[in-house]
Amino acid sequence: MRHGSGYRRLNRTHEHRKAMFSNLAGSLIEHEQIKTTLPKAKDLRRVIEKLVTLGKRGDLHARRQAAAALKQDAHVKKLFEVLGPRYAERQGGYVRVLKAGFRYGDMAPMAIIEFVDRDPEAKGAADRARLAAEEAAAE
Repeated sequence: MRHGSGYRRLNRTHEHRKAMFSNLAGSLIEHEQIKTTLPKAKDLRRVIEKLVTLGKRGDLHARRQAAAALKQDAHVKKLFEVLGPRYAERQGGYVRVLKAGFRYGDMAPMAIIEFVDRDPEAKGAADRARLAAEEAAAE
């Protein structure tokens, strides 16, 4: 019997899984809501909860641990300056996973993972800023 196997392997190597969750966590921190497959969302919840707890601690060691887990410094900055203070009073449960039907191509179960008290303006803010900068440069 395979009791306590611990996590889903998702048919990937350890290095690929680590990089994938680093990218997914960065996207979730940036946009505060992403759509992915249900098993990935359920495993990402474990990763992101630990990162937000590091953001709540806010000391230098926690910042270095988060920087080791995330790929971009902008994500670490948002984690410690925005998300950490936002969830300072909450004792866990920072994200929710909502089922979102099945993907058209392969019928994979899809899910939306989002922060509980998310900022609706955060989703797509980078694209809006990029388009505004391009329009300003064109004028």
